[in-house]
This record gives sequence, structure tokens and C-alpha cells, in this order.
Amino acid sequence: MQQCRLRRPAAFAAAALGLFAASCGGAGHAISTSVRMPPAKTTTPAGAIPTTSTLPASSTTTTTTPTATSTVATLPSGQPLSGKVVGIDPGHNGKNYTNPSFLNQQIFNGRTMENCDTTGTQTVSGYTEAEFNFNVAQYLTADLQTEGARVVLTRSNNSGVGPCIDQRAQILNASGAAVAIDIHADGGSPSGRGFAILEPVADGPNNAVIAKSETFGSDVRDSFLAITGMPLSTYDGTDGINFRSDLAGLNLTTVPKVLIECGNMQNATDAAMLTSTAFQQSSALALAVAITNFLR
Repeated sequence: MQQCRLRRPAAFAAAALGLFAASCGGAGHAISTSVRMPPAKTTTPAGAIPTTSTLPASSTTTTTTPTATSTVATLPSGQPLSGKVVGIDPGHNGKNYTNPSFLNQQIFNGRTMENCDTTGTQTVSGYTEAEFNFNVAQYLTADLQTEGARVVLTRSNNSGVGPCIDQRAQILNASGAAVAIDIHADGGSPSGRGFAILEPVADGPNNAVIAKSETFGSDVRDSFLAITGMPLSTYDGTDGINFRSDLAGLNLTTVPKVLIECGNMQNATDAAMLTSTAFQQSSALALAVAITNFLR
């Protein structure tokens, strides 16, 4: 099958949806005025693993599903991911801030001990990273299921606590996933802009998937740059790639995986994009395209 692998990030500094469609060609990548909707409720998608053991009894807040309103590119035609399992980890959780004792418990991240998780960051206006991560994961789940994939999520809503970061890796490792993505947004200096792909460094458990993770990371970087309009990070990594040895999700993975920081929530320009439905949809599309390219 034709693959749209974009290997020269500098050439796509001004890329947007139209450019990506033109460069890939074919009806499956045309620009469309159709709207992609996530699942109507934040229920567990087919194949997902709920986090029932980590949700406190007090976590009953209803999660608002994002509303789709923007023009987006279409997915590849047919079901190219039929029979494939894809893992998604939407970082943090919407009620993490309510249970500091849970977050502060110590876990082994593959190299050393650290806290179970954090609350994540937020924009100046208070829009949380946890909500952004979960919204993009919902759109991505819908896209991947359209392509025939079975999707496994590390959390099924944005109104709970946890699971811990080591448990998230274990969920995806046990899922049979052919590839996995950790979705995040950064909280860097307000002067910094852009997205970065964080990739694993060999530490034992992940040795067998380092090369494939690097290939996948390049696919994600190039697709995200071409489709979303978010630039490469001005402060994190080199050419949008940063190798990290301090992240449990990457240290402990036994499936090809990268973590994406989709933008800087502390930067006003990035924040305006990150909080928009259009950007969240295009982020999901970019990840779906990268996953499809990698798996086929």
C-alpha cells in the first residue's frame, strides 16, 4: 500500500491540512467538510480497560464530551487497521487533584522511584491538560475504530483518579497492542512554543521496541506537523524529538510507543489552539494517520 511517510521536518514548517492532502494524494486523504464526532458519552470504547480499581467513590462528576464543529481531513478509505490493537494513554485524570495521597505514593519507573502521577498542567485560564488529553483520546478512538482497530484506553473517563503511570504501561503491555501513544500537553516557559515527541531510551524491559518506537516517533512528528499547524517545539528536543529515560510509560513499555507533548499550555498562542475543538480533532487525525502509516 502507498504510505505517506514525511521524513524532512524542516520542509513542513508551514504545512497545514491542504499541504498534507496534496502530498499524500488519493481519495482517502482528501479534504472534507464532514465532521468527526467522538463517542456520545465517555464510556469505555470497545476493547478498552476501565480503571475501576483506581477511581475513588467520590468521583462522580460528569465529563463533558467535546463538540465537533470544524472542517477536517478524511481518514484513509476502508479499514486498513482491521485486526490491529492500538493502545492510548490519555495522561493524568480529571480528579487527580482531589487525592494527593494517591498521587504521592511511590512507584518504580523502570530506573528509580517516583510519584504515582501528577495533576498535569493547565492554561492560564484554567483549562486542564487532563481534559485536553482525554478529548483527543476520544476523537482518536473514534478515528481508529472507523479504520477497524480495536482500541485499549488506560482510563475510560475524565472524572476519576489514576491509574498510576506504571499501571498505565502495564495495561497497554497486556493489551496485545501493536503500537501505543501517550497523549499529553506541556507546561513549559510561556515564551516557548510547539510540540515534541518523547521517545524511549533502552533500559531493559523496552529494549526490543526501541527501533520501532523511533520509527513511530518520526511518523507522529511528521504527521502532526503537516496536519495540525502546531510548530515543532522551540525548547524541547531537537527537530521535535527528545529521548527521555525518566518516564515510566516509556521505560516500562514492551510495545512500540512514544509520548507526544501536543503544545505548550503556558504559551498564549499554543493555548488558544489546544483549547479549540478544531485543533483537538486535527491532533487526533494526525495521530491516526501516523498510526496507520506505522502499522501498514
